[in-house]
Amino acid sequence: MTQLTQLTNVSPEEQLERIRYGTVDLIDEKDLLRKLKKSAAKKEPLRIKFGADPTRPDIHVGHTVVINKMKVFQDLGHHIQFLIGDFTAMIGDPSGKNQTRPILSRAEIEENGKTYAKQIFKILDPDRTEIVYNSTWIDKLTPAEFIKLTAQYTVARILEREDFNNRYKNGIPICIHELLYPLTQGYDSVALRSDVELGGTDQKFNLLVGRDLQSAYGQEPQCVITMPILEGLDGVNKMSKSLDNYISVVDSPKDMFGKTMRISDELMYRYYQLLTDKTPADVEALKLEVKSGAKHPRQAKVELAQFLVKRFHSADLAVKALEEFERIFVDKGTPDEVPEVKLKPQELSWAALLVQLDTAASNSEASRLIQQGGVSVNQEKLADPRGKAILEHGQDLLIKVGKKKFVKLMVRNDG
Repeated sequence: MTQLTQLTNVSPEEQLERIRYGTVDLIDEKDLLRKLKKSAAKKEPLRIKFGADPTRPDIHVGHTVVINKMKVFQDLGHHIQFLIGDFTAMIGDPSGKNQTRPILSRAEIEENGKTYAKQIFKILDPDRTEIVYNSTWIDKLTPAEFIKLTAQYTVARILEREDFNNRYKNGIPICIHELLYPLTQGYDSVALRSDVELGGTDQKFNLLVGRDLQSAYGQEPQCVITMPILEGLDGVNKMSKSLDNYISVVDSPKDMFGKTMRISDELMYRYYQLLTDKTPADVEALKLEVKSGAKHPRQAKVELAQFLVKRFHSADLAVKALEEFERIFVDKGTPDEVPEVKLKPQELSWAALLVQLDTAASNSEASRLIQQGGVSVNQEKLADPRGKAILEHGQDLLIKVGKKKFVKLMVRNDG
């Protein structure tokens, strides 16, 4: 196992302070400090576990809140175990769900899982991170061993979970395989002999099951750390793809930068706290700078956007993303990369053309955008939504819709 090679001069007390920052639950703080002291005395890293079920092919920055805390442990020299729940994903985590989730096929799970390691290594050091799959040990459990596992917990304890409790009271079906999810996730901690497990606040029950199961199997119980759920760009709802208020870790540098600039000034500090490597003192100092007028909120937000682009892409692309943002939103220029579309010569309304170019969802929306002055062709605003677009061979039209949508339309006979 990896030895403590970094920050060996950091005392257990200071390690605890860094680890505690930004957490919601730390169960139990005294126990964690004892583990840290033991780790320092023996020069042996703690085993830090975080699991993710590959139910979708990629992750957004809200998911990285926990991974950032993993990086804190990693920077302190501890051993990171990133668990891909290829077995538990077939069950589907019912946490926070009011109905049974569809079961994914093994092929879907394997395909989704391929992206996870690549994405987490945008934050974690691949040379010091162990990737594990829980099918490795759960698939090997005999029926007798699995029955022994289920005997460690009662149905009453499982139904204490709020989502299960609500569904049971409201007569909403709960399948038996869903009741097994906390047990199989908890058994992962037994298999890995985890010292600490991290997760979002919605995972608290599952993490505590792991702690209980370790005791039942004669192991020292893991400490449990939960991290807050990050609000999305709207500042109200949690970050979610379904609500379209997210920043994906695989967004282009331009989109990642632009989305970050959309967050409110107040939310900016929470993003700094949960998504960057700034210390509590750094964030407080930034607040004072902005409050005193020494730094404009927009500049602080630019630095946040550049940090995210640099982390998930590169420093060069962070600089280019800023330059392009300034050109589009400050200088009112044109982005470097504009999608090109070829069409054959034809005559149609401007509204219909915008729909055909996928820059408006319907003719009525396109008409409204034109009436509001939000559409320009070769830098000249359109005024009449009923006007005709006469497309002739050889024309090249730069069409701008709203603030960010650009299309280069090339009219060709072979379009």
